[in-house]
Amino acid sequence: AHKEQYRQSGEPYIIHPIEVACILGNLRLDADSVMAALLHDVIEDTEISKEEIAAQFGTTVAELVDGVTKLTRSKDKLQNKAASFRKILLATLHDPRVIIIKLADRLHNMSTLEALHPDKRHRIAKETYDIFLPIARLVGINGIADQLEMLCYENLDPALFTRIQASLQSTQT
Repeated sequence: AHKEQYRQSGEPYIIHPIEVACILGNLRLDADSVMAALLHDVIEDTEISKEEIAAQFGTTVAELVDGVTKLTRSKDKLQNKAASFRKILLATLHDPRVIIIKLADRLHNMSTLEALHPDKRHRIAKETYDIFLPIARLVGINGIADQLEMLCYENLDPALFTRIQASLQSTQT
């Protein structure tokens, strides 16, 4: 489904869902979660529907994929973002794996921000710090939370992050 798609970095888009699936595999999530991770952007970014995913991979996988799929109802980006977040939270109430898939998605996206304009990196890092990092801590996925926190600091204040990293390196040698 992502055959002709590329990320802003120029790499084939399929690398992203594979990396998200690997994150979930490392957390030892079940097969449905890993399949949903591989398909998590298909409804949003391709012509494939939730019904087609259900027919090929089952209703559970389709529900998980749909749970992490963003809504675009209007031209107001902030309104769409709020609606998408509400949708994710409601889907998480039905199946907690939705938020875990979303956190893995966010972790991989945060690890690839270097291809974006600094303003966009800062905006995404701020949103991650304010919303997704506390959720990761709340649901007890501290390994992902720690990585998100480091990536947030790296993108919110790169100069300070670099100085702190250098100081930490010097104390370890």
